[in-house]
Amino acid sequence: MTPPHEPADVVEDINGVQVLVCDPQGPVIASEADALDLVGTAAWQGMNLVVVPVARLSEDFFRLRTGLAGAIVQKFVNYQLRLAVTGDISAHLEASSALRDFVRESNHGPHLWFLPDLDAVRERLRPAATGKA
Repeated sequence: MTPPHEPADVVEDINGVQVLVCDPQGPVIASEADALDLVGTAAWQGMNLVVVPVARLSEDFFRLRTGLAGAIVQKFVNYQLRLAVTGDISAHLEASSALRDFVRESNHGPHLWFLPDLDAVRERLRPAATGKA
């Protein structure tokens, strides 16, 4: 009998950037306190970027009027960490023009990216793609 899967976040060096890749099966980030726990762990380990799968984010994150997305992003910015959300958010985007605008603006900036998968994160961190990682 196989033991149940224990969520395990992994550390990956991507072109010199220390990245904490969160396990999709880990705890849901549903509050500022949850985000602060993750930020603390990442900062303590010397990470530069945290990759969080969509499955790890509360539905409230995608409802901008709740303020949860802004609060979570601010925690990362305060600790000089970047955040990449990976996975399919098309249903959320279809439901909210404000979220579409937020995602578009975020993807142009240095602090928060919405990307389809970890390979897209790796591509984004390629020195030739950004001039620096």
